[in-house]
Amino acid sequence: MQQRQAVNSLLVHNCRQLVTVAGPKRPRAGLELRDLAIIADGAMLVRDGRIEAVGPRERIEAVAPSPGEVVDAGGRIVLPGFVDAHTHTVFAGNRADEFEERIAGASYEDIAARGGGIRSTVRRTRAASEEDLLGAAHRYRNWFLRGGTTTIEAKSGYGLSLEAELKILRVIRRLGNNAGPRYVSTFLGAHEIPDEYRSNPSRYAEAVVEMLPLIRGEGLAEFCDVFCEPSIFPLDSARGILSAARRLGFGLRVHADQFRDDGAALLAAEMHAVTADHLEYTGEAGLRALAEAGVQPVLLPHSVFYLGSRHYPAARRMIELGLAIVIATDFNPGSSPTCSMPLVLSLASTQMRLTPAEAIAAATINAAYSVRLGDRIGSLEAGKRADFAIHDCDDYRELPYFGGRETARAVYVDGHPVLI
Repeated sequence: MQQRQAVNSLLVHNCRQLVTVAGPKRPRAGLELRDLAIIADGAMLVRDGRIEAVGPRERIEAVAPSPGEVVDAGGRIVLPGFVDAHTHTVFAGNRADEFEERIAGASYEDIAARGGGIRSTVRRTRAASEEDLLGAAHRYRNWFLRGGTTTIEAKSGYGLSLEAELKILRVIRRLGNNAGPRYVSTFLGAHEIPDEYRSNPSRYAEAVVEMLPLIRGEGLAEFCDVFCEPSIFPLDSARGILSAARRLGFGLRVHADQFRDDGAALLAAEMHAVTADHLEYTGEAGLRALAEAGVQPVLLPHSVFYLGSRHYPAARRMIELGLAIVIATDFNPGSSPTCSMPLVLSLASTQMRLTPAEAIAAATINAAYSVRLGDRIGSLEAGKRADFAIHDCDDYRELPYFGGRETARAVYVDGHPVLI
């Protein structure tokens, strides 16, 4: 991942609340999720892109070098940049037509069964050039920044052929090489069965396994994900893909139990996946297995909301079991077309009953660990990269309270301004 050029020293001061999320050097669970380690009237000193010190304003100003750049937060709150740990951010076109169909009564599964849904985006994405895809993704990148997001886990999965999947993954790599958010790349060739394999889905699962060495060889993805669903990639098929990916050194992620409790969470636990995502219908056995295996749940409340469902993941039960929950946008053109982490915080609080502090911890430090960057980002502590946002709020609880409002006034990655 290319490093951003940063100023030599940077003093960020006049922070009404410096929400550091400092604490144990691991994902947060249980009551730890409610401790954001807030410093009132705080300040932060950054040198060469890394945080050198945080603390009360008077103490940090006293040790700040001069000359050096000074950022006045204006009495606003400062948070670590959000880490969006589940997105599908490279695709062509949109599905506004299907949105209208769903409003008229068609279900997501009905639309998919007649060739819409993911497969319709696949057809457009295959036809698009790499430059076209990059241009669209740049637009979405700016949407993420306006919500205060500085790191994006980006999945492929709208190509479903070796050539098209490589094209998407190369776009993600190019996005990460430019000033702006960090990108963590995930190969999701097992997202859907493409049109040409509808009569032989098991052969497509084999084709996905054959793609893995080429993608790993080019260093195009850190993770491999599978949409484990009985009608698409059932348990045995998903297990085969994940096993092959693990042998090649990929970290594992699983789309699990989105529409029914079909054992996908149990598979994620069996495979010791890094994350199990969705989990709307996961029962007690699946949740306990995830807890025992140390798998992080990635919860996607906007996807539930947008599809018109009321079946949200059992987030409070997950916290009771000690799971280190994560929340993310699931940005995609069909079931969750939003890049707004503040909106997701609101849904996490109102629909899954997370406190504002729990939601913020799940979207920062826990999300950072879920993409294997918890030692570098996700909190404002000495030694970490200076990824942070200044939000136009007086109190951190305003982020979920004022629903749908994009609050970021300035965003920094590696101490470098990417949105002012």
